[in-house]
Amino acid sequence: MADLRVVVAGAGGRMGAANIRAVAATKGLTLHAALDRPESSAVDADAGSHSGIAPLGVAITGDVEAALDGADVILDFTTPTSSVALARRAAERGLVHVIGTTGCTRDEDAEIAAAARAGARIVKSGNFSLGVNLLADLVRKAAAALADYDIEILEMHHARKVDAPSGTALLLGEAAAHGRRVALAETSVRVRDGHTGPRVEGSIGFAALRGGTVVGDHTVILAGPSERIELSHRAEDRMIFAHGAVKAALWAADRPAGLYTMADVLGLNT
Repeated sequence: MADLRVVVAGAGGRMGAANIRAVAATKGLTLHAALDRPESSAVDADAGSHSGIAPLGVAITGDVEAALDGADVILDFTTPTSSVALARRAAERGLVHVIGTTGCTRDEDAEIAAAARAGARIVKSGNFSLGVNLLADLVRKAAAALADYDIEILEMHHARKVDAPSGTALLLGEAAAHGRRVALAETSVRVRDGHTGPRVEGSIGFAALRGGTVVGDHTVILAGPSERIELSHRAEDRMIFAHGAVKAALWAADRPAGLYTMADVLGLNT
């Protein structure tokens, strides 16, 4: 079977570089194109050299259509606007589209879901780490088993992160809400300031910290009478997300059009 031809979007950034390294190291995948904003200083650089590995003979381009011509897969950790636009193109071409972009609005998520219905094979997750997705499954089970315990989610990321709570925190919050059979949108508390009154029973709280170069720390706290359970994950290298993304790409290649998550890739929804 021929290798899947992969386009890495956001190739000039840190996550794009990690995805390029992962593609280059993964059997069954080949780097077809590396895409970035036309104004990016990375345009025209060799994708391998720019990512800290041997030259790959693929220049980073700002031409979306040229990059997608002949491709099978898009690895996309960019911005909500870019991801929606790429999802539309993935639907038109029947591509696999792996989306690690966070901070999407409900409307943007709805557009991505529409692209999946229109012919794209989309795997979208707030976190592609295998460990985080296993953690989410544990959170779901713990939230269901400890139905009267308070749930708080604490996350910390590097100073340059622009969205909060993180996509991973929201993924964990959704897992907790699923375990409780409630809607996260109706139970989450994102901000506490001033005289807030007592904690609302059944709410799921979020706290976001930013600073330094932290790749990603997440802790789900279940606080009950006279005891506290903490389920944590600490990311030490962005390559854990890239390894999950390429795993998702290989998995989705044989699936019909649709919208999937890493829980589907790992068989956690069965």
